[in-house]
Amino acid sequence: MKIAEKIDDMRKLRRRLTEPVGFVPTMGYLHEGHLSLVRKARTENPSAVVSIFVNPMQFGPQEDFVSYPRNTQHDLALLDKAGTDLVFIPQADEVYPQPFSARVEIGKVTERLEGTARPGHFRGVTTVCAKLFNIIQPQRAYFGQKDAQQAIVIKKMVTDLNMNIEIVTLPTVREPDGLALSSRNTYLNPHERQAAVVLYQALSLAQQLYANGEKNAERLRQEIIGLIQQQPLANVDYVSIANAETLDELDTVKPPALVSLAVKIGRTRLIDNIVI
Repeated sequence: MKIAEKIDDMRKLRRRLTEPVGFVPTMGYLHEGHLSLVRKARTENPSAVVSIFVNPMQFGPQEDFVSYPRNTQHDLALLDKAGTDLVFIPQADEVYPQPFSARVEIGKVTERLEGTARPGHFRGVTTVCAKLFNIIQPQRAYFGQKDAQQAIVIKKMVTDLNMNIEIVTLPTVREPDGLALSSRNTYLNPHERQAAVVLYQALSLAQQLYANGEKNAERLRQEIIGLIQQQPLANVDYVSIANAETLDELDTVKPPALVSLAVKIGRTRLIDNIVI
């Protein structure tokens, strides 16, 4: 496994890889969710590239950029074991040399849900992904369903800007009790960790009610909120039942529908979703 910290070195090493190349962008502190993407990239492509970069542009002023968990040496050991060919680990001034003023803006699908809750977040995501795609030149890029809106936004960017990249979205990887794997789960104390399972329980309730014939989206939203509010440590940010491609909110559930939510457990904000 080769490691590059500079863009020029990354490009030189990239030219030696066998085509096609599968790429997994990450912010590090890797867990089984990330590794499932790496293994899929390894399976579907002769070459697999991973980036580790905690992107400052996608964090708001009051968010956890400084405290975001990091453990690069552990990440590299996991990636080596997973068969990664090349890892790109740039510093912020390598990705954003000053003065840096470029921005990639994607409308509509970024203007709701996480886009409303975290202004500027998706501008940071699309800008860094556009840069990484340009530097690494993959044929396929792999994202997890847990960040469903992010995957939708990246697909829209790739389509609108005629980037010749296939975006592959893989299922959310969960703990045995249903909690979606996330680097931010490390913020949870034991009581909060136990409470956090309410996210998946609420999503499962919506899926069950739909299977039993409930098609009214507002009733499903209220059932989800009602269940979450029974957990004293949980505070609902949003609950959405939307078209899984446009993210337009639905009155009547018509598959494919994205049921997504953001909930604070103590001070930790978690997101999760399912597709009906």
